Amino acid sequence: MNGYLQDAYAAIEQAIDGITPEEMAWHREGKWCTAEILEHLALAFGSTAKVMQKCLECGHSTATRPKLRDRVVSGIVTGLKYIPEGRKAPKHVVPKGIPAQEAQRLVLQNLKLMDQVMQRCEEKFGTKVRIADHPILGPLTLSGWRKFHLVHTRHHMKQIARLRNQPTITAKAAGAPS
Repeated sequence: MNGYLQDAYAAIEQAIDGITPEEMAWHREGKWCTAEILEHLALAFGSTAKVMQKCLECGHSTATRPKLRDRVVSGIVTGLKYIPEGRKAPKHVVPKGIPAQEAQRLVLQNLKLMDQVMQRCEEKFGTKVRIADHPILGPLTLSGWRKFHLVHTRHHMKQIARLRNQPTITAKAAGAPS
């Protein structure tokens, strides 16, 4: 597995280690629970795998020419490793509410699948070409896509860590009344 994606995989495993299905379902009002965060990432990984697979099937990059805005936004995310809080997810990666254990299985499965398809793209197209457009960041190279997914994963793993440190979660885990 590619180093960036291996780091994403490890971050997910560490964040959810020992978490119960009940803890995975807890959320603050109007926010996603851990299971929904995992489902969101699974959808993002799966979507990227499909985009990369499309490039393999058509035999060429599907990326457009980057605009100044694309370069700035992708530089902030992949270079500065920063994703602003509160940004709405694109519709195709909004969780629908699958069971917690399914989300946990699917996120790791789709991450592995995405890595495999990206490796095939790298073999076919190399590493320098912008391979496809991200819906927010614009055209990215394979390295840019991998960096994005690591930064995006870490962003959401911080959210999971905050959820796990909530008094309600801590109290439930300790057996205390909430």
